[in-house]
This record gives sequence, structure tokens and C-alpha cells, in this order.
Amino acid sequence: MSKTSTKGIWKVISASSMGTMIEWYDFYIFGSLAVVISTKFFPSDNPTAAFLSTLATFAAGFVVRPFGALFFGRLGDIIGRKYTFMATLLLMGGSTFLIGCIPSYESIGFLAPLLVLILRLLQGLALGGEYGGAATYVAEHAPAGEKGYWTSWIQTTATVGLFISLMVILATKSVLSAEAFDLWGWRVPFWVSIAMVGVSYLIRKNMDESPVFAKAKKEGTTSTNPLKESFGNRYNLKFVLLALFGATMGQGVVWYTGQFYAMSFMKTVMNVDSSQVDELLGIALLIGTPFFIVFGWLSDKIGRKYIMMFGMLLAILSYRPIYKAMYNTADISQKIEIAENPRETTEKKADGSSVTTIEKKYTDGTTVVEKKTYMEKKDVQTSVSIQITPNDKWTLIFLVFIQVLFVTMVYGPIAAFLVEMFPTKIRYTSMSLPYHVGNGIFGGLLPAISTYFVSHAKTAGKADFYLDGLWYPIIIAGICFVIGMIYIDNKNKITHL
Repeated sequence: MSKTSTKGIWKVISASSMGTMIEWYDFYIFGSLAVVISTKFFPSDNPTAAFLSTLATFAAGFVVRPFGALFFGRLGDIIGRKYTFMATLLLMGGSTFLIGCIPSYESIGFLAPLLVLILRLLQGLALGGEYGGAATYVAEHAPAGEKGYWTSWIQTTATVGLFISLMVILATKSVLSAEAFDLWGWRVPFWVSIAMVGVSYLIRKNMDESPVFAKAKKEGTTSTNPLKESFGNRYNLKFVLLALFGATMGQGVVWYTGQFYAMSFMKTVMNVDSSQVDELLGIALLIGTPFFIVFGWLSDKIGRKYIMMFGMLLAILSYRPIYKAMYNTADISQKIEIAENPRETTEKKADGSSVTTIEKKYTDGTTVVEKKTYMEKKDVQTSVSIQITPNDKWTLIFLVFIQVLFVTMVYGPIAAFLVEMFPTKIRYTSMSLPYHVGNGIFGGLLPAISTYFVSHAKTAGKADFYLDGLWYPIIIAGICFVIGMIYIDNKNKITHL
């Protein structure tokens, strides 16, 4: 590549990546604050039900992503990549900002969760149109034989968006008291997004249309009905189904297990302090993110298939040992309590309730804070927060990093893999649907489904209840691995269907 073309594609990547990263930030800020949001927009008398309702609302945004892929994918194949994913950016940014403005459940009742759900659905529709546009836009600027490397920069945006959402939350918590953050400070990360969206919009507005699409439009070879040509054509439909069941389905569950479920697991199953989880997850993501580029580049050299399939296989075989090691790291039943150390304080509230806080210390330096809220002399809520030691924190960072490494293997090459499967005139539509069904439905439902499995197993009294949530990603990734190994060759062709 010449210096001029290199400069040009870096400009393309910068504009595409910044906007896509912001959209991922907007989308994931909801998940990152799920524990707090569950107490604001849902009834507080049943914390577990409120948290599951929050995860379900979070998942709803994923479920509608395929519809966004169809709607915006069609627009992108008819009017162009640039203007379509400018529209998705504004829709996402506006929805995120408004979520931060909704009054609490105590103020407006069931209208609060209803408004959150509507805005969450709009977020999902926007994201459904964003990724396909950005990936297609970059790929159509990339030189032949280098699509894996250049599109892998887009692949970093999901993880970077999650990382930045965690950092904004930590920064907000650091400048506010715990009471202020719980009262109104949790809204700040939602409000911050509007400024970032404005900057990204101005950058994208000055970009040119994809040269490949512009050429097709000039020659009159663009599609007049991308949906019919993508899914009504039996030959092309085979590729769409193969992309879903042989690649994106498994990639989706590996992605969400390694990042979102890991975060949810540490906060709600292991009861590790929320700020510590955000910090250690942020470090693991920071260390692991460059490997998206590594595996994207490597896929240009040896092919996409074996890198993605090997990542899925490693995840399938490793998840249970990894999560068992994670759980044992913070398991206080395996630690020695300092017998004479417990401190107990009780605080009376204006509404007549009282909060009793019990702090326990352990010989290895672990601290456990248990809070019990009493109303009319009955326990209504118990929360446990475990402050882990530096050694335990680095152990968890390493275990999460391994999962992020699996993510980079399956996700780094996937954009180039999907782009190369479909012709220019229906590319935006055809690649967007399998990507967002695999990630939005199979992947997006993972936190809610896995958390339910864990809760059910715990109620049933299973000793290793905390591992039951892993059956979902292991089974889905296993099916995808078998289909991908049989029907995908290393040049992205269907061997026989």
C-alpha cells in the first residue's frame, strides 16, 4: 500500500471505529450499570426478580437487533453505507441520553420500566444497523488480501466501548460519594454519551461514500430489493444460514461469556465488590484488546475458519475449569475468619427502616461487608460485598484475560469473513442479519439465561450451582463448532449443502 492509500484508510477506520465504539459504549452502559438500574426502574421488594428483569430488558435490546439489521441493511444497500450509519449513530445517542433522564420507579411507577424498555428497543434497532455498515464501509476501502487486518480494528470497538463504559463509571464513582452516585450519579454515564455522539457525527458527515458502493451505484448495479435478493434467493440464503449457524452463533456466546457474563458472575454470584470487578475487567480488556488485531491479521495469512473454530473449541473445553477457579478465588468458606474482628453498626432511616452493617475480616486480607435492611422487624433485603486481596484480583484478571483471548480469536476475523461471503449489492443486508441474530439473540440472551440457570441450581441445592450457567454457551458453541468445521472451508465457501 502506498502512503496515500494508507493515510486514506486510517481516516476511514478512525471515523468508522469512533462512531461504532460510541454506539457500543451507549449500548453497554446499561449492562454495566445493571445492578444499580435494577433498584431504580423496578420494584425493590424482590432484588433478585428486579435484577433478572433488568437483564431481560437488557436482552430485549439484543433481540430487536436483527430487525434493525434488516431495516438499516436494506437502506444501506439502496442509498449507501455512509448516510445509513450516520442515522443509526443519532438514534443510539438520543436513546441513551433519554434513559439517563427517566424518573425512578418510586416517582412514576410502572411507566419507568416501560420507558426504559422502549428506549432499549430503539438502541437495539440502531445497533442492528450500525455494525454492518461500519464493517462493510471499512472492508470496501481495504486492499485485497488485507481485509482481515483492517476490519479487525472495527472489531476492537465493542470491547473498547465496554472498557470506556467501565472507566466512565469508575471515574464518576471516584468524584462522587456512594450516596450521591446511588441517588443521581449513575445517570452521568448516560448523559456523557451525547457529547461523544455529536463529535462522531461531525466526523462521519465529512466522509465520502464507500468507493465500491459508489462505483456500483454509478454503473446501476445496486439492488432495488436487497431483502428479496438476500433471503429469497435460495443460493444466497444458504450462505446466510451458514454464516449464522457455522460462525456467528458460536462467536456470539463466546463474546458475551468472556466479557459480560464474566462481569455479571463476579458481581452477583461471587459477590465481589462492584468497583473491583469494573477495575479488574477493565485491565483484562485492555491487555486483551490488541489480540483482535493480531488474529485479524493472522486470518489474512492462514484463513478465517481455523482461527475462529479453534477459539470456540478452547472456550468449550475451558469454561468450566476457569469459572470454578474464579469462584474459588473469592469463596469465603475456604478462608479463615478473624474470630474477634466482626464490627456491627445499625443506622436508622427516616422511613422507619434500619440498616445493619456487619464487616468481617479474614486472615488473607479479604473483607466481607454484609448489609441487612429491616422493615417492621423483618429482613427485606440482604446484600454481600467482598473486597478481595490484590493477589486474588490479579488471579481473576488472568482468568478473565484468557476468556478475552478466546473472544479475540472468534471475533477478530468475523467481519472480514462475513463481508467476503456476499456480493456488494446485498452485502450490508446479508451480513448484518446473521451477525445480529448470532450476537443479538444467541449472545444477547446469555446473561439472562445463564443467570437463571445459576439461580435455579442454587435453589435446588446443587453444590456446584455456579457452573450451571455455562451449559448454555458450551452447547451453543459446540453445535456451531461442528457445523462450521463440516460446512465452511478455509476460503469461506460452502463445501456442500
